[in-house]
Order: sequence, then C-alpha cells, then structure tokens
Amino acid sequence: MEKIIPAKLVKGDEIRVVAPARGIKIIGQETRDIAAKRFAAMGLKVTFGKNTTDENWDRMGSSSIEKRVEDIHDAFADRNVKAVFTIIGGANSNQLLPYLDYNLIKANPKIFCGFSDITALLNGIYAMTGLETYSGPHFSSLGMLKGCDYTLENMQKMLLNDGPNRVEASAEWSDDLWFLDQQKREFIKNDGYWTLHNGKAAGTLVGGNLGTFVLLLGTKYRPAFEPDTILFIEDTEGANIADFERNLQALLYQPDFANVNGLLIGRFQKGSKVSREDLEFIVSNKRELKNLPIIANVDFGHSTPLLTIPVGGTAILDNGNITLEK
Repeated sequence: MEKIIPAKLVKGDEIRVVAPARGIKIIGQETRDIAAKRFAAMGLKVTFGKNTTDENWDRMGSSSIEKRVEDIHDAFADRNVKAVFTIIGGANSNQLLPYLDYNLIKANPKIFCGFSDITALLNGIYAMTGLETYSGPHFSSLGMLKGCDYTLENMQKMLLNDGPNRVEASAEWSDDLWFLDQQKREFIKNDGYWTLHNGKAAGTLVGGNLGTFVLLLGTKYRPAFEPDTILFIEDTEGANIADFERNLQALLYQPDFANVNGLLIGRFQKGSKVSREDLEFIVSNKRELKNLPIIANVDFGHSTPLLTIPVGGTAILDNGNITLEK
C-alpha cells in the first residue's frame, strides 16, 4: 500500500469537528468552550459540521447515516479545512464505512483524529486509501480543564511538529468523570510502562480500541498486518480480563498476525480490574506473542491523559522505550 501522510497543521488552519457517532449535545457547554479555547491558543480555527447539532437522534444517540457521512465528506472536500476531529465516540461509527467516498478522501488528504469507537474509521480509511490517520483526542477531550497538558503536548508533537516523538510515560493519570465536575479531580501517580517482554522492533502502527478493531475482522476495512506491523490495542472499562483475552485471541488467529513484531497495550480503567499480573498471565500463555516486545500501561485508552498515535505511522520499540514517527 502506498502511504499518504497528511500535511502538518500551522497557525491559521481550520479544523472541522464532525460527529461520526454521538452528537454534540452530549457535550456540556463548558467543555465545548474550553476545547475551542485550546485550539484557538494553538492558532487554529474551529468550525463544525452542519449536522453535528442535529436534534433528531436515533436510539444510538446519533443522527442518520446520511447526515454523518455528509459532514465527513464536506470536511474532506473543503480545501480550507486542514484537519477533521471527532466530537466524541459512541458505538456505531462502523456503520459509515460502506458509505464513505474513499476516492474523495484520498484526493483530499488531511488529518483525521479521534479514538475509541472512531477506531473503525481510523483503520477503515487507512486500509482503503493509505491515508495515515490519528488515534488521539476527540474535540471534547481538550475540554478538560485540569490534567490536559500531556495530551496537548503530544498531540502538538504529532500534528503540528516535524520529527520523531520519543514518548515518555505521564507523571499521573486519571479515570474520573471529569466532565461532571471540572474542579473535583482525582489524579493517580503513574508507575510507568509495564515492559512485559523486552526487545526491539520497528514497524507500521495499526489498531486502537480492541473491541472496535475486532469488528473489522473479515472485512476490507481491517488493515492488513503487513511485514513489521506494530499492533496497539486498548479496551474500555466495560471489558474485563476475559473479554480482553478472547478478543486478543481473535487477532492472533488472523493468518497475517505472523507479520506483527511488536505490541503496545493501553492503560486499563480501574473498573476493568485488569492488573499487570493478569496481562503477564495472558502473554505467557500465547505462543504467538512469545518473541514479541510488549509494552503495557501506555498512555492511550479510556483513561487520561492521551497520546496521539499515527495509524499507518511508525513505532520504534527499544527495550521498554517508545518512539513514534509520522
């Protein structure tokens, strides 16, 4: 596959916010205002897809497929727009994959950023066009008043700056419902990366939210595990150790998994009750993982802060150290 790397953002650029799953009314006004100010501080102009405020939600908390697709197409077709950010995740962005105009997207490459349920679009777009996408903060993620510095710093390194990003573990993390009370926060000291297997590897990044990524198995929207693939996966609070293990096993069954030469695992939320010992047990019982460098408790997933990880970009794993390249 010929890869397409979107241009970096510069001051004065316009970003478009779209809602591939849930709409903007789920986001409080304070959160919206803080996020908009954060982008403005970077010199970026924020505009919204015309259907993001649609009040005609379906049972999934979304507008129609047609309206969600229209906003994505409009964003890619608009030459003034240099990046597309999702408002938030949800549960049904994979519905959009057959309806997207991949020729339009390929002809107008630009940054596309989000995470969680948006994993379906990040990987689908990359698989169908070769366009590098970004598993990183939603627009709403930047509406966090406190504890956002690490997320912002790493987003800017990937989307605005050139050169590799040697990723250091955050000093602290949080798993609280920050959007309900921006002042009352709980931060937890980070004990750093968990190196489950030492070793060195370099390759192309694919992955994201595990529960969403496995929905792409058997479809053309799942990027092939080409030689020297680095897989990165995380899961939600609702996924326990058994859910994680069986979904991981589904990936190991893929004929091209033999091309994966490294694994990154994002931080688990407290509610999942997944420990380092749990992960060590799983890894020790997977012969397919025996010789792979594996680093867990990395700053991506459904806790905060968040890294920005390029789907289709390059990762270098070096005995517990991580470098991301665009």
